[in-house]
Amino acid sequence: MDVLAVENLSSNKLLGEMMRRKDRELPVELIPEVMEQALFGTLATVNKDGVPYSLPISYVYDGKAVYVHGTTTGQKIDNIMANPNVSFSVVTDVETLPDKFSTKYKSVIITGTAEIIPSDAEEWGYALKLFLDKYSADFMEPGMKYINSAHKSTAVIKINVDQLTAKGHL
Repeated sequence: MDVLAVENLSSNKLLGEMMRRKDRELPVELIPEVMEQALFGTLATVNKDGVPYSLPISYVYDGKAVYVHGTTTGQKIDNIMANPNVSFSVVTDVETLPDKFSTKYKSVIITGTAEIIPSDAEEWGYALKLFLDKYSADFMEPGMKYINSAHKSTAVIKINVDQLTAKGHL
């Protein structure tokens, strides 16, 4: 996400709830950096009985939405079908400070709604190409072949951002 895209978010959408620790609020300009640097995030969902479930997962971010992927069946998919409200977080630059009883870090927390992108939609391929760009840039040709063979077995989930918060200890 470029800074302009971040600045175009409404203040409610950008900051979510008022942050208790204002001294830990990161400048808006750092959000794209944190989202680009993190290799994985944590996706939190809730099942039909209200039981929370979170999992570490690879992701991509195009400045408007977060995309994750996985198999077409399982708890993640079941939970999203039952309740599309999700939370997604990433953390970078983690360093423990034992003598200060603290930790340095940068983080972004997103709340939003998840939707499963149909495998015949252009956006499905778009998202998976973003994964290739991020994780397998040196293997684009075999990666595209893999994507083209994965329509029946790969689910792409789009997280539409409702609120976004950036926080850290630098």
